[in-house]
Amino acid sequence: MYQLGSFVEMKKPHACVIKSTGKKANKFEVIRLGADIKIRCSNCDHVVMMSRHDFERKMQQVLPSET
Repeated sequence: MYQLGSFVEMKKPHACVIKSTGKKANKFEVIRLGADIKIRCSNCDHVVMMSRHDFERKMQQVLPSET
């Protein structure tokens, strides 16, 4: 399960990655939880806000923590 500060992998990569590096980096950090979820792209720091329902549908997996 995801929590505040977790890194998640989304089904589709963020548009910035295709233009700048050509890689499929779709890693996002969860920065707000509630009825809406706010995530930040780990490549360009762009913030995306979506409903919890949309987030759970578009999320592929929770990435293991790097500790």
